[in-house]
Amino acid sequence: MKIKAFWPYALVTALAIALDQWVKQLIETGIGMHEKIDLLPFLALFRTHNNGIAFSLLSGLGDKGLIVVALVVILLVLFLALRSPPRQIFARTGFALIIGGALGNLIDRVRLGYVVDYVLFHTPVWSFAIFNLADAFITIGAGLILLQELLAWLGERNASNGSKPPVER
Repeated sequence: MKIKAFWPYALVTALAIALDQWVKQLIETGIGMHEKIDLLPFLALFRTHNNGIAFSLLSGLGDKGLIVVALVVILLVLFLALRSPPRQIFARTGFALIIGGALGNLIDRVRLGYVVDYVLFHTPVWSFAIFNLADAFITIGAGLILLQELLAWLGERNASNGSKPPVER
């Protein structure tokens, strides 16, 4: 494993953490608790605090339990990232975003005892769970990993038909 190969992904992780924490600071200092600011007919800022993980799941574990869960997930994703081949740019970027998002939320949990959430997609009769930029990074990261796998699968399928060489997994 070459450490030089991972510096761009470490930068992605660091930028994700910095952007997440900066926006959360703006939200915490600029919007009142449960205040709604409509940006578009279907999108609003709505400051709230999440005591669990995604969709407030596992809130019964408490801060220490959630910190342990977050650290285990981060270490698992880091392990997978370190084992990924160098040509898996989408997957490596995805791993970096997942780690950055998870660390951004972990910083909140350790520092504040909760995670700051503020993005609300909604219609007049429905609303999606409130989330934050770190959650978006985690979701985009997972999507990039799935994209890498899809491309690899398509490459293998084409190779078995005699078309193109497969994309490396």
